Amino acid sequence: MSLAEEVDLLRGIPLFEKMEAPKLKLLAISSDRVNFRPGAVMMRQGDEGDAAYVIISGKGDVIVDTPAGEIKVAEVSSGQIVGEIAILIDVPRTATVKTEQGLTALKIGKENFIRLLNGSPQVAIEIIKVLASRLENTTAQLREAVSAKSN
Repeated sequence: MSLAEEVDLLRGIPLFEKMEAPKLKLLAISSDRVNFRPGAVMMRQGDEGDAAYVIISGKGDVIVDTPAGEIKVAEVSSGQIVGEIAILIDVPRTATVKTEQGLTALKIGKENFIRLLNGSPQVAIEIIKVLASRLENTTAQLREAVSAKSN
């Protein structure tokens, strides 16, 4: 994939759609393209967060280890971002992400990601929206789990 195609791909992601072209180009240049085979672990719950990943193609399962065992809490696919929580608030990874099928992603290192947020208020606002949506979904799943357990 050419640099121009990577910039177009990034522009198609809601998180980056309002970002200026030069910043998108810099993001594409400073990121690494990584490929994962089917069934591979992209990140493991509890590990140090060193990067966020923008999914270019493929799908993955977001899994959380609980005392009751592993629970799949979400799926990620093209255009979505994962791994940003650990680098935003300096905590270990909050979930494991396993690929369902082959997956290609753009790996954005922690320093580049923070620089991106500092230089682009629109991206920071979009990240807040993504995180708020995830929090709402997680809260709804917890309510359902508690309700099912008490019945």
